[in-house]
Amino acid sequence: MNQEIQLFGAIAVRPAVLALIPQFETATGFTVAAKWEVNPTVKKQIEAGEAFDLVIINPSMIEDLAASGKVEAGSQVSFGRVGMGVAAKAGSRPLDIVSVEAFAHILKNAGSIAYASDGTSGGYFSGLLDRLGIADEVKPRLVAVPGGQTASAVRRGEAELAVVPVTSILAAAPEVMLVGRFPTELQSYIDFAIGISTDSRVADAARQLAAFLTSTSVDDTLAAKGVERR
Repeated sequence: MNQEIQLFGAIAVRPAVLALIPQFETATGFTVAAKWEVNPTVKKQIEAGEAFDLVIINPSMIEDLAASGKVEAGSQVSFGRVGMGVAAKAGSRPLDIVSVEAFAHILKNAGSIAYASDGTSGGYFSGLLDRLGIADEVKPRLVAVPGGQTASAVRRGEAELAVVPVTSILAAAPEVMLVGRFPTELQSYIDFAIGISTDSRVADAARQLAAFLTSTSVDDTLAAKGVERR
């Protein structure tokens, strides 16, 4: 009998996971129905009763869901991490953001910068501006984008630049290009983990999907999509 696995995950890992699902479905005969939101929304909806079999979000959120009985205790496994990058419209002039000084200069001189207003990356970036001492200059030109569609704001011409997880930038190509990753000193990685629902009716199938997504056989595909293994 065909079993459908309900996967609920963070938008930042969507491009990478979607690239792998067909391979898993072909190999197992299972089907995967995926839903995507920003990390905090995934957690909130699960806490409110959203049905799922497998979830991919921040490890701390998996731990909270396990503590509240939503995720099976001991089912958490590390998936990978995603770094932050800067996006611009394809064809834009090259920008140097390798050093902290160059990065700050680009931010201060950009006409507008999109960021994820309700995501993990947006919270980090907002704090980073304060840390760099340029918040007063840059914040009036920030464009808050909800729902994890930050890179698309550049494609639509709503912002000159966007600060967003690298996975989302690569997925928005060819209309959007990756200017570069954050300087090493400022880079922040968003970690992701997998958990299995305590109420899953296809828990064995969900565990097979978790094993597939964390196997070394898919590392190259994940890397090409911007997900780094620990």
